[in-house]
Amino acid sequence: MDLSNLKPAEGSIKKGKRIGRGQGSGRGGTSTRGHKGAQSRSGYSRKFGFEGGQMPLYRRVPKFGFKNFNRKEFHGINIDVLQKLAEAKKLKMIDPAILVDNGLASKNDMIKILGRGELKAKLEVKAHAFSDSAVKAIEAQGGVTTKI
Repeated sequence: MDLSNLKPAEGSIKKGKRIGRGQGSGRGGTSTRGHKGAQSRSGYSRKFGFEGGQMPLYRRVPKFGFKNFNRKEFHGINIDVLQKLAEAKKLKMIDPAILVDNGLASKNDMIKILGRGELKAKLEVKAHAFSDSAVKAIEAQGGVTTKI
């Protein structure tokens, strides 16, 4: 056996329906589209969510709430994570670029430092936002917080 002998298994390949090839084929005339109506015409495309004229789900279900387009989405990082990073890499200053390099944030994330955990290192931290508890914890160790 070699590549020139390869064939699909017997019966595994079916031929497609040849539509619109004359009355003798059994699929001529209307070409399996039925008579009249939008779906029989060329260029018809069903609207997304169309349910055959029944009131569609997106209109049956009531609307509620709103989306605040001014919302700023922050990526939260706790000070226990900063402590581990500072110990592992022996850092004195942490900024978003360092967090991105170490896989803790994406480059487009706005970073907020949160106050969970314990901080033992004296750090200079630069971020887009800080929680009150994080600021207290960082400054209690003699560190500096800088908003970008």
